[in-house]
Amino acid sequence: MTSDQTKKPWGGRFTAPTDEFVEQFTQSVSFDKRLAHYDIAGSIAHAKMLAKTKIISKKECDEILTCLKQIEEEVASDQFKWSASLEDVHMNIESALVERIGETGKKLHTARSRNDQVATDMRLYLRDEVDDITLKINAVMAALLKLAEKHHDTIMPGMTHMQAAQPVTFGHHLLAWAEMLLRDRSRLQDCRQRINVLPLGSAALAGTTFPIDRNYVAKLLGFDEVAQNSLDAVSDRDFIVEFLASASLVMMHLSRFSEEIVLWMSEGNRFIDLDDAWCTGSSIMPQKKNPDIPELIRGKTGRVYGDLIALLTLMKAQPLAYNRDNQEDKESLFDAVDTLKMCLTAFAGLIPSITVNNKSMLDAAERGYTTATDLADYLVLQGVPFRDAHAVVGKAVQYASKKSKTLSALSLSELQQFSELIKDDVFAVLKLEGSVLARNHVGGTSPTQVKTQIARVKKKI
Repeated sequence: MTSDQTKKPWGGRFTAPTDEFVEQFTQSVSFDKRLAHYDIAGSIAHAKMLAKTKIISKKECDEILTCLKQIEEEVASDQFKWSASLEDVHMNIESALVERIGETGKKLHTARSRNDQVATDMRLYLRDEVDDITLKINAVMAALLKLAEKHHDTIMPGMTHMQAAQPVTFGHHLLAWAEMLLRDRSRLQDCRQRINVLPLGSAALAGTTFPIDRNYVAKLLGFDEVAQNSLDAVSDRDFIVEFLASASLVMMHLSRFSEEIVLWMSEGNRFIDLDDAWCTGSSIMPQKKNPDIPELIRGKTGRVYGDLIALLTLMKAQPLAYNRDNQEDKESLFDAVDTLKMCLTAFAGLIPSITVNNKSMLDAAERGYTTATDLADYLVLQGVPFRDAHAVVGKAVQYASKKSKTLSALSLSELQQFSELIKDDVFAVLKLEGSVLARNHVGGTSPTQVKTQIARVKKKI
């Protein structure tokens, strides 16, 4: 046997050294080394369990733990030497352990496989990342609430089909974003429950003949329960797929927010401005101030979608149990986690940089005949069937448009040509402020309701 093969934990069956290209093609340590902390944590718990069940001695366990903690310190300080020839993070750490403490180090892998080891590492890693992402979502929501509070009574046009529809408050609009993020957070927390299941103890696929205590390991590592089927535990990655689906939904919402910011900042609207620190310029057009951050978030959304599709495709035709295909799950997951966290961090910083142009918003709402529905509702209260009222107001809008007037700028006599039921009190209805104030019910856009909803969301973060 070559010295090359003796370095590999699986080298006993082989007589020829691994081809150099194969080593590079099959290695994953260049990216899965980010799991080192979790791999060591899982190994520490496993060693303690082996000692508890007397599979190894307490002395051997202590020796293993001391060395693993040393290795973790070296990894944390970037002093640890990684080797592509040892394929992955697990074999690199195990090899270092054996090199330093000899035969005792070889006992750590008793009653486990890399198959259940990597599944455990991934769950530990993703559990922590979900917790961190949750905090970042909370930070975005906190920024939204602060801006919503400041603009709880700032009037803007609510849009359908990108056309001015009805007046709403800017605070109300921002709270719509907050509600989406609350659901996103809820999905991630729900996903976390299924992440927090311990695969370790499943070994390669069939379990182990050793008298292990899986519940003890679960307790040490903070898992809620142990996986109930060894084949399932080592082979499925649906917990990652579920996370990526949840991450895609968060990114979809961030992309929608981004689109609105870009539109609001456009020359045709000028509803908002962003601080210079959160914009870039043009290399050729000196006047430009570009909303690059929201544009990039829109673009990165497709990247996270791609990570989801990649993993769905990876899993769709795999027979039980573990297959090497699953090595390809990590880069998609890592990319999605990094991208999502970066985008949430960007939004948490971007939102406080927004300056609102109240007048531009108000003027746009006025120009868009956004109180037309209020006029129809006014007529309904006078006894006119809604469909008839709708037709009457449609004619009034047509007339106002020809005269280049807003509805509130029409005189009483002009309005009465369309219905004699219209009286002096109609102008309270036609004013934007009146329209907004009238929607004082749960979920409505009135400033009072906006304040109530802000208080509600604050309690949730």
